[in-house]
Order: sequence, then C-alpha cells, then structure tokens
Amino acid sequence: METECWCLGGEFEDSLFEERLERRPGPPASYRAKLCEPQWFYEETEGSDDAEALTIQKFRADLAYRQQEYQKALQEYSSISEKLPPTNFAMKRDVLEGQARCLAHLGRQAEALAIATNLEMKASNTDHLTTVLCLQLAICSSLQNVENTIFCLQKLISLHPFNPWNWGRLAEAYLTLGPALPASLASPPSQSHFTSSDKTVDSRPHSGRDNLWCFPETLPESCVLSVETSSSGSQTNQNARSEVQAPEAGRREAVSLEAQVKACASFVRARLLLRLTQSQQTSFALERNLRTQQEIEDKMKGFRFKESTLLLIAEVMGEDIVPEKIKDEVHSEVKCVGSASLTSLVIASSKEFEDRWFGKIKDHFCSFENRFHTQIQISTE
Repeated sequence: METECWCLGGEFEDSLFEERLERRPGPPASYRAKLCEPQWFYEETEGSDDAEALTIQKFRADLAYRQQEYQKALQEYSSISEKLPPTNFAMKRDVLEGQARCLAHLGRQAEALAIATNLEMKASNTDHLTTVLCLQLAICSSLQNVENTIFCLQKLISLHPFNPWNWGRLAEAYLTLGPALPASLASPPSQSHFTSSDKTVDSRPHSGRDNLWCFPETLPESCVLSVETSSSGSQTNQNARSEVQAPEAGRREAVSLEAQVKACASFVRARLLLRLTQSQQTSFALERNLRTQQEIEDKMKGFRFKESTLLLIAEVMGEDIVPEKIKDEVHSEVKCVGSASLTSLVIASSKEFEDRWFGKIKDHFCSFENRFHTQIQISTE
C-alpha cells in the first residue's frame, strides 16, 4: 500500500545519503598542469584507444599541412578516413576538408571539388555550409576560375548578406574579369575607358537587343559633352560611327562596363557595412576597418562615375541595412535545418543573385538608353 501511495517525483537520489569525504587538514595539493612537449604526438602512443590514436594521427596530418608537406598530409588524412567509424561525423568532415585542401595544393582540383561538393550536400547547419563554401572558394581561387570564384562568393553572401569582407572580395573578383577580355578592355579599373574624347561613342554598347547593360549616366560629364559638341565632319565622329557598327566590340565594352558597375556596387555595399560596424570596434579591428574604407574610397575614384550614379547605387545597396539586422547577423544562432532546407538559403545561380542585388541598378541605367543614343545621333548628324 505504501508503494501505491508514493508520490510521483518524490524519489530521492542515492547520492544524498552517501557519506561525504572529509577534508584533510592543511593546504590543498598544488595543481600540476599536464605539459606537452612540441610535437608530442610523434611519440609512441602504446596503449591508446582507437579514438585517441586517430586524434593523434590527425594532429600529425595537420602539422604536415601547416609545413606545406601536402603529399604527406594527404596520406595521413586518407589513412584516418579509412579507420574512422561511420558515427564520427565531426572528425570525418575535418578529415575530408583536409584531403580537399591537400588535393588542391597538389594540382588535383577536380578531386578536391568532388569532395567539397559531397560535403556541401551533407551539410546539416549553416556553420557547416559556410565552411564548405569557403573551401570551394579556396579551390576555385587556386584554379583562377573567376566565374566560379564569383559564384562561390555570391553563395556565401546569400548566406551572410551583412558580411562586408565577402562583398569586398566579390568586388575584387568582378574587377578581374577584365583580363579575360581583349587587351584594350583589360586595363585596371582605375583607368577609365572613357577619358579620351575620340573614343566616346565606341565606348557605348551598340543599340539593339544584344546589349547587356546600357550606362549613359555612369559617364563623366566631360565625355557626354564631348559627343554633343563634336562637329559632323570631324574625323573623330567618322571613326566613332565606324566602330559603333561593330556589334561584337560593343558587346565587349558592355561586358567590361557591366563588371565595373557590379564591382562598384559591391564596394559601396562593403563600405556601408563597415561604416555601420565602425562604432562598435576598437584597436586593430577599428584600424583595419578604417584602412579598408580608405582603400575602397581610392578604388571608387578610379571608376569615375557621376555623383548621381554613386548616390543611386548607395541607395539601392543599402536598402536592407539597419542596425537591428546587423545585430541579428552578428549574434545569429546556428541553424540546424537539414540539407534540403539549407539549399533554400543559398542562391541557385549567379543570375538569381545579380537580379536580386543589381536588378534595380540595371533597370535605372537602361531606362536612359534611348535618350542617350538619341543624343549621340543628333550630335553626329
């Protein structure tokens, strides 16, 4: 009967009835921390269990990678991967990442990308996905594949849109698109393509459906005025008209100018984010912030865009920047949503990203296309 009347939750832990150890008189024994000699993990580890042995072997692999002995590190990582139990997911991810990085340094980028893709598919939270995207970025950068590098940065930004450093790297990546174009278009962004009056018209993309972006408003005022004041019989206008008739040349100019505008917009976004976090920083972090802002300012001058254009870009790229969102981004919790749901957090294509961030800028500039080409036509008649 007593058992039946016993209240649920009224049980006592056995530890409450155990006798406590009596404290010994005198001062407590001094604490002695375990000291590990440099490279202690190279010593014999007899009697170690399997888990500890694999951890020690991973230390050896990490040190070999640090010392740039990539083949040796790869062998160690591969050996660990074969011995790891299937339930040790954390070390498995670290070992696979180590293998991918070693393969990339050894010139086997295709194998490295295959591992990175596999890790991306198995990522289960935002931290895992961020690590994998950084791995993919490192591999694509080693390949000097600008388009894939840009796409990796775009995916990182879609996951962390308030990270100024990724925006800055994206801007630099856009600027490297120049070398893939003809030599006349591969000059550094700081050297404007529109400073010479006899090249004013050929710097515009040819009017038609094949145009990519049309940017009359981005030109310095001196360039536009040089078109309007040109005489109809001048040799400059004859050369310009002949070059405008080359659609391929016009398309190349459009590609180059499009990359510059995207780079400029990315720099503007990075600068806005750095300014917002500036008040929360001190010491070397603040110094790096201010130094980066100045570097961005110097690069912005090289684009030679009109002030109205820069104001429009700043307005568009800063629409979602509010202190509350920045705070949530910095202190955001890791989202454990599974592989399928993580896919929805990252853009599926470069076009999707650029439509999201640069679409309004493109629409604004292209709305001036007809008016601008009409001005050119009138000035050359």
